[in-house]
Amino acid sequence: MKKYLIFLSLISELIYSAKINEIAEVVGVRDNQLIGYGLVVGLRGTGDSSSAFYTYQSISNMLQLMNIKIEPSAIKSKNVASVMVTAKLPSFTRQGDKISVTVSSIGDAKSLEGGTLIMTPLKGVDGTIYALAQGGVSVGGLPGQSEVENHITAGTVPNGGTVERELPYDLYSQDNIKLSLKEPSFANAISSEKSINESFKNSKIIVATAVDSKTISLKKPADLSMIQFLAQIENIDINFKAKSKIVINERTGTIVSGVDIEVSPVMITQGKITIKIGSSDKLPKGENIQTLENEVSIDEDNNKITTNSKNNNIANITRSLKKLGATPGDIISILQAMKQAGAIQADIELI
Repeated sequence: MKKYLIFLSLISELIYSAKINEIAEVVGVRDNQLIGYGLVVGLRGTGDSSSAFYTYQSISNMLQLMNIKIEPSAIKSKNVASVMVTAKLPSFTRQGDKISVTVSSIGDAKSLEGGTLIMTPLKGVDGTIYALAQGGVSVGGLPGQSEVENHITAGTVPNGGTVERELPYDLYSQDNIKLSLKEPSFANAISSEKSINESFKNSKIIVATAVDSKTISLKKPADLSMIQFLAQIENIDINFKAKSKIVINERTGTIVSGVDIEVSPVMITQGKITIKIGSSDKLPKGENIQTLENEVSIDEDNNKITTNSKNNNIANITRSLKKLGATPGDIISILQAMKQAGAIQADIELI
């Protein structure tokens, strides 16, 4: 049976202190995606079956490179699996650096456990080979593992990739650069601009200019290199305004919400459960009605939840729904219905 978790944490619209490097990234300094096709060998009869013809064609092609000519139809081994190999090439990675890679079966292999990825070129979006991957496949604790015993069709090769080609990016010689906020906000863009300019108030130039809700243009002072400049920029504190958000993982039933996200008066019925978000301070009374901290009343006989006007927040509603035995699916449906009705102003993000 799956376990469902509901977390209530401070993701609401609060103002707090944050460093620039926590809320923004330097434009152009990013990871790059790599992909390749390869073979995992050494499996214990859990590889691709004969229906995965491309696997046997790949084995035949590989053996021909070693001066062994054999027709794909003559290969009967089930110890090999075709996989897609993916990796991230971090910014400023140099030739010879090691990166970890992920391998995922594309055939009907039952398990990649105990296998070895043989040398696989990894290409970027431009078709250029940037890394080579090879090594033993580790399958412990990966999302690709299914609930069926021994059916593990994804794994990693820790530090199994070797960078062969660097991505050129000359940061040092630049005089201007841009920051990109992770979440667009005019308030945070202006706050960042002010804090940066205040930190460099002795400079003869205006260092930071907010271009839009996401972009801040920077011009470095003449007495600093770009590296020194960015080292100072990333540690500047700003008054950061976090956006109200409710994050829902429908697959696992996890809900993450701010404890003080308010809900406007509304009446919602979901199956046998009725929720009344009130505009009055009075809560219903009765022998079988339970009151939680004078904030919420729970009528278990009628599956009804009532809140008062001062405590209409997601935390109380979610806590009450759990007490009534509502499933995570019910809670998710109720939150989405509240959002559709305009009772919740916070954004709902599904992952």
